[in-house]
Amino acid sequence: MSSKATRASFGEALVELGQEFKNVVVLDADLSKSTKSEGFAKKFPERFFQMGIQEANMIGVAAGMSFTGKVPFLCSFGCFLTGRFDTIRVSVGYSNANVRLVGTHAGVGIGEDGYSQMALEDIACMRTLPGMAVLQPADDVETKQMMRFLMTHQGPVYLRLTRQNLASVNAADYKFQFGRGVQLKDGKDAVVFATGGVVANALEAAINLEKQAKSVAVVNIHTIKPIDKEIIQNWANKVNKFFTIEDHNVLGGLGGAVSEVLSELGKPVKLKRLGVQDVYGESGTPEDLYTKHLLDAPGIAQSLTKLL
Repeated sequence: MSSKATRASFGEALVELGQEFKNVVVLDADLSKSTKSEGFAKKFPERFFQMGIQEANMIGVAAGMSFTGKVPFLCSFGCFLTGRFDTIRVSVGYSNANVRLVGTHAGVGIGEDGYSQMALEDIACMRTLPGMAVLQPADDVETKQMMRFLMTHQGPVYLRLTRQNLASVNAADYKFQFGRGVQLKDGKDAVVFATGGVVANALEAAINLEKQAKSVAVVNIHTIKPIDKEIIQNWANKVNKFFTIEDHNVLGGLGGAVSEVLSELGKPVKLKRLGVQDVYGESGTPEDLYTKHLLDAPGIAQSLTKLL
């Protein structure tokens, strides 16, 4: 299985799209080496704008560029970008600007950089904005197909990417479909909805649980908004135990989105949200932090076993 950070896949796709689409422009807030937009900067310096440490200004500039026919990819750490929520709300959201807000370094998976760099509330913020799509790929192939989709999509998008490498979960012939969850594994006892950096771990945990005669399905939710209501309803007709797993605060993220749909279905379903349990992050290795928050495969398997 290949292993690559989705920020790296993003950087590679950005260069490919820049060669094909002359209206692609990239803006970065002094973090191009970390966000992986530096490849585009080297290849197309006339279409790359190093804005310095001034995210709010960068957001306004990107919105203005979008109204001239450009497709701006605006890059920073997710926590710094969504920390300018008020500017995003008016300049991008309310204006319905065709801007791609790219937030890297998502979740506790960034490791030693610590809480000040961790995006743990970003999904909750961004999905409250009308018309804002929220995307989080689970591996390399999904990231690159998602990037190509973004050249035809109209409207603002928040793209959430990892610092850490992720194992592949999708087949080579995978086809990205906006707003549609992807079933990675079938199951009879329960279903897990996972997103981003924890999808591979959730799949590994579910496969290992088969040895204990526990049959758990796994669904990759790459589009958190608009959420796939149909796949949630289909699973609510099959099983009465749901789990959501995310490297994000359990409040307001994927767990919140799935809860909202389930609450309106009127089905007798129990949902357990796994993730960062409404606490601030801390510094540590990515592996240790995933172990602490039960987001590695053994931790997920332990939680599922307990609740099943």
